[in-house]
Amino acid sequence: MENISYLLSKELVWGEILARHARKTPNKIALVSEDKTFTYREFNARVNRLAHALLAAGIKRGDKVAFVLYNSHEILECYFASFKLGAVAVPMSYRLAAAEMEYAVGNCEAGIFIYDGELAETIIKIDWTKTVVQKQVSVGPAGEYEAWIAGLDDKEPFVFVAEEDPAVIMYTAGTTGKPKGAMLSHKNLYAQITNSIVYSKITEHDCWYAPSPLFHIAALGGVLPHIFVGAKNVLARIYHPLKTLKLIEQEKITGITLIPTMWIDLLQLEELDQYDTSSLSICCSGGAIMPLEIKKQIIERWGKYFENFGQTEMSPSTTQLLPEDSIRKASSVGQAMINVEFRVVDDQDRDVPIGEVGEAIYRGPTSMLGYYRAPEATAEAFKGGWFHSGDLVRMDEEGFVYVVGRKKDMIISGGENIYPAEIEEVLYQDPRILEAAVIGLPDPRWGENVVAVVKLKPGTTMTAEEVLEVCTKKLAKFKRPKLVFFDDLPKSSAGKILKYQMREHYMRVLGIKELK
Repeated sequence: MENISYLLSKELVWGEILARHARKTPNKIALVSEDKTFTYREFNARVNRLAHALLAAGIKRGDKVAFVLYNSHEILECYFASFKLGAVAVPMSYRLAAAEMEYAVGNCEAGIFIYDGELAETIIKIDWTKTVVQKQVSVGPAGEYEAWIAGLDDKEPFVFVAEEDPAVIMYTAGTTGKPKGAMLSHKNLYAQITNSIVYSKITEHDCWYAPSPLFHIAALGGVLPHIFVGAKNVLARIYHPLKTLKLIEQEKITGITLIPTMWIDLLQLEELDQYDTSSLSICCSGGAIMPLEIKKQIIERWGKYFENFGQTEMSPSTTQLLPEDSIRKASSVGQAMINVEFRVVDDQDRDVPIGEVGEAIYRGPTSMLGYYRAPEATAEAFKGGWFHSGDLVRMDEEGFVYVVGRKKDMIISGGENIYPAEIEEVLYQDPRILEAAVIGLPDPRWGENVVAVVKLKPGTTMTAEEVLEVCTKKLAKFKRPKLVFFDDLPKSSAGKILKYQMREHYMRVLGIKELK
């Protein structure tokens, strides 16, 4: 058994990283989850009990463990129990509609599905015959999760896991209407947290606050570095600005990542000055445009502001804007991180001159393994050996990157990636709709709002409310259009819909200006 333990300790795998802290600093606080607190020994023991429950359910190395949970100790237990078995954690958004969950669970071939009991009304609508799920386990007061793991062995399961093994599959919004599962290895996650620790100088004395959903790789990417160094993590089931202030004071939070909308809500609180938030020293944002005025307020109050840019396939951050450059290079997303090679290229993958617009492509140890069960999409993404992001950017003479647009029309609203093609596919299912196009328009609160432009078939009628009803049945709330227009769609001579013209037109109609 000692030989197995030694073999495990040589690999950069996340189950062993947690176990090591349980041995070295067993009584150190690892996790605060709502009203529960766990030391590293206690948290590791719970993870091990779940791992043995998964083993008993037939889960083995390489199998998929799907879960849809709010931020909680249970969601981290699902991640780390999967890691210890060499199984693949597949987190899913609790915001998804049943049809969307059904597709992802079926596509990843998950053998087990763990879910929050509050989502039962959504879960019951899933057609499980379209999946290979053998067991469902609910979490919550009326759930069976606690009874399922109670009394099981809390010793290490001792399954050999290699650092190149897939650790997670994160589903990204699909440009063709179906999401793709990005496979990230243990080594990918290790290389990413190395970036975080180097730039943010995280130590075992820090305390991280995680209110952003942990089904996102960016949110998980805040927790993992603090587990790596043996620090404390504080989780919030959902984000609440006032509760955030209270927890910063109570737990002496040192670091936090919020999307711009969350920062805006926090800074607008009347109670902001009633709490001692002086412990906060690492303020991060990403996922959408941060208004300059909000950025200045964060810096004036807390001093250090970091801005990140990237995507799930890169584990996820590729660039970071450091505090010393946050005003001087205010419109930039920073420079390439140490574990990322970054180029800006034209359509033939030739480097473009400094200052010119091109596509951002990446290479390095944070690059995903590929898309699960999608070899053609993987080959296309990695043509020439570099991951092609689809983001249009420019780079200045100092290596600072500026995002110009998104090659595939992705919309970012409230930190969520939304692809128009997925919404358009739903709209086209209505027999009254002849043509439909979805665009994003700037919004100071959400970054962008989803807007649908619809052309009806001759002789048919449809209201904006009916269009929204079509979307409500098939799409998560955050993907549904905020506005609907009935109009002709501008097209090129080749018949392609010109979305940039639509965007400019409706910005003029609504009197919207680009965010600075």
